[in-house]
Amino acid sequence: METPLRSAALLLAALLLGGCATFQPVRVQPWERATLADELMNPRRAPLDAVFAEHILFSREGSAGGAGVGGSGCGCN
Repeated sequence: METPLRSAALLLAALLLGGCATFQPVRVQPWERATLADELMNPRRAPLDAVFAEHILFSREGSAGGAGVGGSGCGCN
């Protein structure tokens, strides 16, 4: 005999997974590509902002380097 909580969880999981089965990829129309190719959409458009973002990332991770070359940044090279 199933509990009501387990039945509800199975029903919720079935509904969530069923929604993923109808996924339609987004098609970008040719006239929309100019908007998406705008310089504002480039994450590296401002070199100084990129330096600040990398500094914040390295401060959080506790490591430095490894952004452009192979290696883990743990100092065991």
